[in-house]
Amino acid sequence: MLGAGDLVFLWSPVKGDCFLVRLSPGSVQGSHLGQMKHDDIMGRGYGDVIDTNKGSPFFILRPTVGEYTRRIKRQTQVIFPKDSAFIIEHLNFGPGASVVECGTGSGGMTTVFAHFVGGGGRVFTYDRRDDFSALARSNAERWGVADRIEFKVRDLRDGFDETDADAVFLDVRNPWDFIGIARSALAWGHRLGIIVPTFNQIENTLTALNEHGFVDIQVLELLMRYLKTDPARIRPDDTMTAHTGFLIFASKARPLPEPREGEPPEDAE
Repeated sequence: MLGAGDLVFLWSPVKGDCFLVRLSPGSVQGSHLGQMKHDDIMGRGYGDVIDTNKGSPFFILRPTVGEYTRRIKRQTQVIFPKDSAFIIEHLNFGPGASVVECGTGSGGMTTVFAHFVGGGGRVFTYDRRDDFSALARSNAERWGVADRIEFKVRDLRDGFDETDADAVFLDVRNPWDFIGIARSALAWGHRLGIIVPTFNQIENTLTALNEHGFVDIQVLELLMRYLKTDPARIRPDDTMTAHTGFLIFASKARPLPEPREGEPPEDAE
C-alpha cells in the first residue's frame, strides 16, 4: 500500500492530464478537473482509481524513470528519454556496472545511469559547477538512487579518477578535448558514448576518436513521433520530438599489429 513519501503518477482518462506527485500527509494535488487529497491516495495501491472532488477519475500509476527525468527541476538542457534509452543499450551495461559521466548538469542522465546499474553498481559523475552538482544530487535523491552516485566537482582537464570503467559518457561542449582522458578511464573493448547538438562538433569529435585509436565508430540521430490512441482515428500526433542531439559511440581497442619486415600488407595483390 502507498504511504507518505511514495512517488505516484496520476493520469486522467478524460483528457490525459497527468501529475508526478510525492505523497505527503495533508497535501492536495490540484487540477482543472478538481482536487485530489494525498491522504485519499495513501492506503491504496498502484493501478487503483481516485476521484477528484468534482468526480473526475485519475488512475494511480507507478512512475517511470523516463517520466521522472522529463520533469526534474533543471538548470540545463536534459537528455530526452528517446536518447537516454538508446544510450543505455549501446553503452551495454547493466546491474553492477561502473559508469563514468562528465557533464552532470541537472542530473537527468546521471539518475538514469544510477537506476540501471542497480544497488551493486556505481556512477561517477563530474561537473565544474557546484550548483549543478547540488541540483543533480537533489534530483537523484528524489528518485532514490543518490547512494549509487559519487558527485565530483572539478574540471575534467584534471582527468578521471577511475580506470577500467564499464562505460564512459561525455555530455560536454568540446568532447574532442577529452577523448584521451575518457580512453584512460575505460576498460578495453568497452564503449564510449557522446552527445553533441551540431555537425561541426561531430567532425571534431570523429577526428579525435580516430587519433586516439577508437574503433567501431557510429554516429546517429533519433526522431520520435507518437500516434493518437483513439481506435477510430489513429494518426500521428500534432507535434513530435525531432532533433535533440547527435549520438556518437566508439569502442576502446588495442592498435593493429605492425606488419613484420618483408611481409606484404594484407590488401596487397
